[in-house]
Amino acid sequence: MTFLIGIVGKPSAGKSTFLNAACLTNAKVSELPFTTIEPNKGVAYIKTKCVCQDLSVDDNPKNSYCVKGDRFIPINVLDVAGLVPDAHKGKGLGNQFLNDLIRADALIHIIDISGSLDETGKRIKMGENDPYDDILFLEKEINLWFKQILEREDWEKFLKSHAREKKTFVEELYKRLSGIKVSRRGIIQALKNSGLEELNPSLWSEKDLLNFSKILREKSKPIVIVANKIDRENGMENFNRLKNKYAEKIIPCSALAEYFLRTYHQEKKIEYIPGSDSFRILNNEGFNQNELKGLINIQEKIIKPFSETGVQAALNFTVFSILNQICVYPISDINKYSDNKGNVLPDAFLVKKGTLLRDFVRDKIHTDLADHFIFGIDARTKRRLGENYELKHKDIIKIVTAK
Repeated sequence: MTFLIGIVGKPSAGKSTFLNAACLTNAKVSELPFTTIEPNKGVAYIKTKCVCQDLSVDDNPKNSYCVKGDRFIPINVLDVAGLVPDAHKGKGLGNQFLNDLIRADALIHIIDISGSLDETGKRIKMGENDPYDDILFLEKEINLWFKQILEREDWEKFLKSHAREKKTFVEELYKRLSGIKVSRRGIIQALKNSGLEELNPSLWSEKDLLNFSKILREKSKPIVIVANKIDRENGMENFNRLKNKYAEKIIPCSALAEYFLRTYHQEKKIEYIPGSDSFRILNNEGFNQNELKGLINIQEKIIKPFSETGVQAALNFTVFSILNQICVYPISDINKYSDNKGNVLPDAFLVKKGTLLRDFVRDKIHTDLADHFIFGIDARTKRRLGENYELKHKDIIKIVTAK
């Protein structure tokens, strides 16, 4: 499975710029609200230290790529139309926006941290808008959207049919919500955390239903906040204030800076690895004075105080910290760390922390191999691993089967 990360926010906050920076796409960018109408898709990459350095080998990846010991693993990214208040009622492009997000595993909320956009995305005097209000309204809209999906037009009928037996109710809820990537475990946990585990659903109040929808959304569509345009006036002041509320779940960012760096790297004007704390100019003559000045500003105002532009940090935090993923390397030859064609460390797979070896084989390698699974081998220690072995980050595993 390749993850799908939804890029959300109100119009003109920088969603399309973030997508372009993360994926080197060419989504149309404008300060006019609703420039994005149809969703823009792209492939971004999360970054992790590759095991090639631990093993002192030269790798040749197939499902990912490696640059100077950093492994980049692909994920899908979707930039959707800007969200405005009452989007769950269809205002703006609300219905389309929300339906585009159904299959997302997590959401990255791009906010204009300078506070220079009103609630519809129109430019106003810098500082007139409180970015905290943007966070609250978007979470509210998506929570209400979840509630709408849960209720639909036949909620009362659904309750009468399935509310009597707890196990049946959970299973029927799972079927009802299967289209938006809600797990059975998530439903059970949301019932418990909302205090509704023992209450007959037919007795739920409107407040109960909204609270349950909110908790279920938090589990199935977690949100990471990206404080975009951090280098603008009021940016740092607003960021520091919000950081006290959201701690590590808010990330300082300049998507435009990342886009420039990646574009210049592609044009071979600079050497730059996404997420790095530096870049190297390869040819001063390739830049005019304004471009050179812009690069200096990126280094001094963004990279120096924050260690990177924030785009890679947002992707990595979403996948590794919020979605609790680890990286596993399956191989065939435990001495050469290669597949059966001689490719060294060809694949790097993302799996949820706590995944068991047999489940990894079934879900990531091949179902038939899981049916004929005998044991695994840790390529580092040569230790035999059983089917219930819990995978660890940067494991290198050989799978042994009956055929």
